[in-house]
Formats: sequence, C-alpha cells, structure tokens
Amino acid sequence: MTADKTYLQPLAAETLFRTCDPAAFPFETTDQVEPLDQVVGQDRAVAAVRFAIGMRHRGYNLFVLGAEGTGKYSLARRFLEAHAAAQPVPDDWCYVNNFAEPHRPRALSLPPGQGRVLRQGMDDLIRDLRETIPAAFESDEYRDRRNVILEQLRDMNDSALAELQKEAAKHDIALIRTPVGLALAPVHDGEVLKPEEFNKLPEEERRARAKAMEGMQAQLEQVLGQLPKWEKEHREKLRELDREVIAFAVDHQIDELKARWEAHPAVIEHLGAVRDDVIASADDFRPKEGGGQAMAMLGGAGPGQGAPSFRRYQVNVVIDHCEDLGHPGGEGDCGAPVIYEDHPTQPNLVGRIEYLSQFGAMFTDFTLIKGGALHRANGGYLILDARRVLMQPFCWEALMRMLRAGCIRIESARDALGLSGMSTLEPEPIPMDVKVVLLGEPMIYYLLGKYDPDFRELFKVAADFDSRMDRDDASALEYARLIATLARQEGLRPLDRTGVARVVEHGARLADDSEKLTTHMATIVDIVREADYWAGEDAAPVTTAAHVQQAIDARTYRSDRIREAMQEQITQGTIVVETAGAVVGQINGLAVLQLDHFAFGKPSRISCRVRMGKGEVVDIEREVALSGPLHSKGVLILSSFLSSRFAGEAPLSLSASLVFEQSYGGVDGDSASSTELYALLSALSGIPIKQSLAVTGSVDQNGRVRPSAGSTRRSRASSTSAPPAD
Repeated sequence: MTADKTYLQPLAAETLFRTCDPAAFPFETTDQVEPLDQVVGQDRAVAAVRFAIGMRHRGYNLFVLGAEGTGKYSLARRFLEAHAAAQPVPDDWCYVNNFAEPHRPRALSLPPGQGRVLRQGMDDLIRDLRETIPAAFESDEYRDRRNVILEQLRDMNDSALAELQKEAAKHDIALIRTPVGLALAPVHDGEVLKPEEFNKLPEEERRARAKAMEGMQAQLEQVLGQLPKWEKEHREKLRELDREVIAFAVDHQIDELKARWEAHPAVIEHLGAVRDDVIASADDFRPKEGGGQAMAMLGGAGPGQGAPSFRRYQVNVVIDHCEDLGHPGGEGDCGAPVIYEDHPTQPNLVGRIEYLSQFGAMFTDFTLIKGGALHRANGGYLILDARRVLMQPFCWEALMRMLRAGCIRIESARDALGLSGMSTLEPEPIPMDVKVVLLGEPMIYYLLGKYDPDFRELFKVAADFDSRMDRDDASALEYARLIATLARQEGLRPLDRTGVARVVEHGARLADDSEKLTTHMATIVDIVREADYWAGEDAAPVTTAAHVQQAIDARTYRSDRIREAMQEQITQGTIVVETAGAVVGQINGLAVLQLDHFAFGKPSRISCRVRMGKGEVVDIEREVALSGPLHSKGVLILSSFLSSRFAGEAPLSLSASLVFEQSYGGVDGDSASSTELYALLSALSGIPIKQSLAVTGSVDQNGRVRPSAGSTRRSRASSTSAPPAD
C-alpha cells in the first residue's frame, strides 16, 4: 500500500501540548484584573437570548440548550433580569366570589400593589357591617317599626275574628278555641250546649241551629284562609323593613369603596353584587347562638373570617406585586418578574385548589385557590428545567396547553383526566403573558422537536451553548477575568499569572483540542475553588500554578481507582498487553473511557489470523453479538477497502478473523477500524508490528485514516496518513 507522503509528518512530543506563557498576561495577580461582566465564549447563544427577549409575538419562547455547567441558567437569568428591570410591574390578580355561580369564581385584575388594598377594604367592610347591622336591628326605630307591622297583623286577625264572633252570637253560636284550633258551638242563655243537651232540643230548632252552624263554618273557613295570606304579606313587610335597614347601613360604606375604585368597572360590579347579597342575607348578620365554635373551624382568625357565610365576601389575592414596588433586589427587581421554578409539578406550575375538612367532609371555596409559577411570572419571565418538567406527570401537557390557549386555567390532575369525584371549583382563567425559558440538554431539545408537534410552534428560538471556544490571547484574558470575578465574589485568594496560565492549559485539555478552550465553566470554577483550598493548606497569599496542578492531581486521584486496577491487572499479567518486541498480526488498540469528569486510555490487544478462503473478514465480536452497529460498520468498511485494493481483478482467496482479546463486554464505535486494518495487513504481509505502540482511529473505503473524536487530541502536527479532520 502506498501513501501520499505530503501528509506523512513526524509528530514531536512537544506538539501534543500547547503551553500558555504566563508572561503574556498584563497583570501580576487577578486582583489587578477587571471583573467579567459578560458570558465567556457564547456569542451565538447571547444573540439568540437577546432576540427571544425582544420578540413579544406569540410563540417566541426560548429553549436554551447545552451541556450542564456551561452557564445556561446564569446567562439567561442575567439577560432576563436586565430586560425585566426596565419593564413595568405587572398587575395583581385576585379571585372573588361569583354570587350567581359560586363554583366559578371571578378573576379581577388590579394595578400592582392594589390587590391587598382591596382585600383589606373588604375585610374592613365586613367587620364594620357585622357591627353596624346588628346595632341597626337593635335600634328603637327598627323595633318600633317592626312592632307596628306586627300589631297591624294582630289587629287584622283580631278584627276578623271579632266580626265572626259577633255574627255567630246572632245565631246563638259561640267561637271557641280548642287545642286543635278554632271551633263553633251552639249556646243557650250564654252557656255552650253539651251534645246531650243539644239532642233534647226540638227537631225543628236543631235543624235551624245546624243550618246556622253550617253557614258560620263556611265564614270561619274563609277567615282562617285569609290569616296565612295576611301573615305572608306582613312577613314580606318585615323582610322589606330588614332590607331597608341593612341598605341604610350598607350603602354609604359600599359607596365609599366604589368611590375608591371608580376607575375599575370590574370592582364596581363586584361591589354591587356584594351589596345585593348582603341585603338578601340579612339573617347572616344577626347574632346566632351555638354556631360560633363550629363556624370558627372554617373561618379562622382575622376580619371577616369568623364564619363560612362571610368568607364569600373576602378577596383572595393570588398574585401580589406590592413587594416589587420600590423594593429593589426582589425577584422582579422593581420590574417584570423573573421566576425560576425548581420543582415544576403541575400544582406548582398552574396553581391548585386546596380543601379543608369539616366534620369528615371536604370543603373548598375561592379563598383556597393558590397560584402557581405561571401566575407569579405573568407579565414577565418563567425559567424551567426541561428535564424536570418532563419528569413530572401531566406537567408538560399542562404547560403546552396554557401556552397554546394563552391563559392560565387552574385544574388538578384528576380534572385533566376527567376523574374528579367530588365537587370542585372552576376558576375563571387568567390571561397569560409569560415568556417561558426552558433549559435542557441538546438531546431533549431535538427529541421534543421530533415528537411534540406543538413544540416548534411554541418555542421558536433556540440558544445553542457551545462547549468550546477558540483559544487565543483574548479568550485567555477572559478566563483571567472570570477567575478574578469568582475570587472576589467568594472571597478566594487571587491567582498569579502562572496559576491563570495553568487553568488555561487545563481548559484546553478539557476541550480535547490544543486550539480550543472549554466553556464548561462549572469545571473551571471548581478547579479554582479547589486550588484555593490547597493554597490555604500551604498558607500562601496567592494561588499559583503549583496549587492549580495540585487541585487537578487531587481530582484525578479521587477518580483514579478503576484505572489503577486496570493497570495492576496488566502489570500482573491478568490482562495480556505486550509492550515490547514486534508481533505479526497483533496490535494494541486504544479506547478512551470516560468516568464522570475523568477520562483515561485503556489498551486492548487486537489479533488477526488469515487462511485460505473466499475473501471474507470474520469479526468474531459480531458473530457472538458483542459488536455494536458502529463497530460492525467499521469492519465492513475495512473489508471494502481490502477488496478494492487487492481484489480488483480477481477474488481474494483468503479469509481473516479479527478479535478483541480478553474482551468480555460489548464493543462499539469505528475508532478501531484502522487498528484492525493494521493487524490484518500485518497478518497478510508477515511484517511484525511494534508492540510498544497503541493505535486508534477510523478508516474509510479509500484507506484514509481519520482521527476519532474523543480518542485523539488535535494538534497542528498530525501523524495520520490524511489531513486532520474535525
């Protein structure tokens, strides 16, 4: 096989590691460096976040995708808070009773900070009414007018009965009262005749008296029929009197409240409904005996909460922005709210309706409605972790449903499934104006885009965080500013220029590229913190490169147990890896194992045997189902290269077998395909391979060897037989 010698360049050891010259930094320690006020290496993501924040149209919610530790949350929060501070504080939202349909509470929107004002005003109103209305009922004027109505009824009853008695007397008949009511009886000389005396009367007289009795009985029944009507009319007069008294006590107080809220028609309408209900419920304001203790179980302490009958006049302030007015430093910072919900269950997200237990039964009303994160973020921004949202039952569906509908509807999981078996509330939905920001891994973003048809329509902007950035003098200085900012925020020792240079070198190693730096700032920050610890152990005033290296070594040591165990097995000969001499058809492959933040190389002995056959290359791993699809693909590619190179005119008359020796688990990836090709060519040619080398890299059908991502670290020089590839 021939190779293009243009790409055959020797690779010196020093080219594998690019040092950072401490002298390139224009400072002695990070105390002399300006703090960092921007995100490092995420220009593309910053542009996307700014665009999403500026777009107020529907559907331009933001999904921030990137690996954990790249600063997704801090960047999004920083830009959102800066933009939200210039926006007005959103309205308060309250729920009040719907007197026409109590199971459907009404939602009221009020200027920020006015929700609690209305609530206090209603509490004061009910407290005053509970004092003034009973006092009005105890007044002499009310008692006199009530007595007049009652006396009128008595006079009417007495007059009617007196007229009946007078008419009965003309016919020698008496109107008498019995335990069962009024009755008629014949009389003689002023005395009521007994039945035996009545029977002794002449027959003609008895008939005359019986006829008269029948006529008077008809008149009595007519009078008795009028009595209930008169009583009903007078009860209505009494109720009208009660309404008049209550209206006199209520109207001036309601009018005072209406004057305060004249700019809010919805509040005026509610106050009118409260007035009508108070007047219609006069008996609720009369003192009752024996019911205070049971009612207090529901009412609790405070004005207007002594009995359940008065709960219907309260105001439930679901969202109160009073604290955001003139109090910088809050979540809204005197502007629009920026809310992060770290436990996004469905109730925490969309709100919930709570219940109280009363005498073994469950009770609820509009005062037990609680808002969720969407309520608190309404008029501003809501940040959620996409994975946590997806892990909570019904949470993702609820979020997408609210975004589609443009309103916040409080419902439980039972209601969403149609399984609610108890009476509950249907609160009026609240219009939603929330910019939702989801944080998540790239895989979550792409899966949602594929399987959720509404996702692309509702999250039109993606801020893609890169895991690497270019390494140059400017980026190295940004690392220094990041370290200086961290040291000042957390009270750490400053780093000298050698310490910063070592952090930059470690950032390049984490990026797997000498020309790149990692943007996984969580790891860099942890290294700085741990280096500060070791500097403290040495009682050093500044953190130097030695302390940074000690922190790196300590992290490696804490994660190095498995690698040491593997090395021990190789040293003891349990795992056979030859490192001396040269062997035909055998080569050491190299796999990179990633354990959390620690990666190390693991050599694997690959052998090949050839024999006469039909030109087949047998992958033993594949035959026993230990080969993954990518590894099988790599073997088929090298088989294709072998056939095209040596069987262009006649078929190959050989068979070859490839195997990973002492491999007891699955094998996947195509990074060993070039290694297997070397072993195969060695077996065919009989040329031995130096066992002191370990090889990794893939090969294409033209025989070009490509470096494998994660298995090699890029450098300006390359020892492969093809140009470097990304």
